[in-house]
Amino acid sequence: MPLNFGVAPDHPEVKNVINTFTKTAEHPRLRYFGNVSLGTDVSLKELRERYHAVLLTYGADQDRELELENEQQGNVISARKFVAWYNGLPGAENLNPDLNGRDVTIVGQGNVAVDVARMLLSPLDALRVTDTTEYALEALSRSQVERVHLVGRRGPLQAAFTIKELREMLKLPNVDTRWRTDDFSGVDSLVEKLQRPRKRLTELMLKSLKEQGRASGAAGSKQFLPIFLRAPKAINLGEMEFSVTKLQEDYAVATDNTERLPSDLILRSIGYKSSCVDSDINFDTRRGRVHNTEGRVLKDTEKIDPGLYVAGWLGTGPTGVILTTMSGAFAVAKSICDDIAANVLDTSCAKPGYDAADKRVVTWDGWKRIDQFESEAGKAKGKPREKIVSIQEMLKVAGV
Repeated sequence: MPLNFGVAPDHPEVKNVINTFTKTAEHPRLRYFGNVSLGTDVSLKELRERYHAVLLTYGADQDRELELENEQQGNVISARKFVAWYNGLPGAENLNPDLNGRDVTIVGQGNVAVDVARMLLSPLDALRVTDTTEYALEALSRSQVERVHLVGRRGPLQAAFTIKELREMLKLPNVDTRWRTDDFSGVDSLVEKLQRPRKRLTELMLKSLKEQGRASGAAGSKQFLPIFLRAPKAINLGEMEFSVTKLQEDYAVATDNTERLPSDLILRSIGYKSSCVDSDINFDTRRGRVHNTEGRVLKDTEKIDPGLYVAGWLGTGPTGVILTTMSGAFAVAKSICDDIAANVLDTSCAKPGYDAADKRVVTWDGWKRIDQFESEAGKAKGKPREKIVSIQEMLKVAGV
C-alpha cells in the first residue's frame, strides 16, 4: 500500500485513510489485483477493451532535478528516495545514505522536506515505536548529523510547509530552531492582510523568531536551520553554493550575491513528476502529467477520450496534501458516474474484466495476509508493523 511507503512513520493518524479503502476493498463487487503493473503486465489498450471505464491513478514516481553539475554524486540524493528508504519501500533498502557528516542541506521547503528534517533530528526512542524500518533505525542510531539546513528560493510568506509540520519541528526535544532575522524583513507589516492559514503559519514563524534569542540551545542539542531567499547554484565537495535571491511579484530572482553552506549530505526536495508507463497515454512530458480536463483524459489538446479518466498527482501534478487529493478523487468519481448516467459510456453490455490467470497476482486476501504478518512482526518489537522489504518475500507471505 502506498500509504505505508509515503507517509512519515511518526504520522500514524494520517494513515487512517486506509480504513476507507479497506471498506471499499471488502465490497463483493470489487476485485483487487496486486503485483500487476500497467505497461508491463497489462497494457492500457487491453484494460480499455475489458472495462467500460479506466481510471489512471499511479501517482508521481519521479523527481524534479536541480540540473546542476555534480548532482549525480553519492552525497546528493532525492528526498523521495530517502523517504522510501526509512519507510521500507522494496528496492530502497540499499540506499545507504551517508549520515557520518555534521551538516545536511535539504533543498526545498515543502512538507516532505520537513518530514525528512524531522526524521534526521528526532530522538531515536521516539522513532523506535513507529514503523520505521529496522535498518533505518540502525543507521540513524549511528548518525553524526547535528545541523539540518532547510533552504528555499522564496521568502517566509511563500513557504510550502504547513503549520502542523512546523509545530512538530518546533517541539522536537533537544533541537534548537534558528531563523535568520533578515529573512523576515517587512513581514510583520503584511501579516494582517494574509489569508487565515498563511497568517497562522507566519505568526508561528514570527513567534519562534522572537523567542529564539531568549535562551541558547541546550548542550549537545541539534539545530534546525530554515533559510529563505536562496537558489541552488553549484554543488561542491562538502558544500553547496546558493545565489541570494530577491522577490519580484512572488518570483525568486537571483542576484549577484552568493552564499555557501557546509553540506555533507544534500537532499533534493523540489517536487515530483509522473512517468508515462504506456504509449497509449496522452502524456504531457513537459509538465509530467496526463493531459486532462477535470479528470477526463484528452485524446488530443481538446477532445475528451470517453471512458478514460485520471486522478491524483498523475492528473494534477504534485500539488496539495492528502486531503486535497482525496477531494479531487471524489470529484473524478462523480464525473465517471455522471458520464454513465448521461450514456456517454455505453454500459448496456457487460465486459469481461481483467483475466489474471497467467499472472502472479496478489488478491485482497493475499494483501491481508501481508498486513497481518507485518503487524505481528511489529508487535513483537513494540511497533505498529515491521515491513517486508522484499517483493519475493511478500509474494511468499501472500501465498502467490
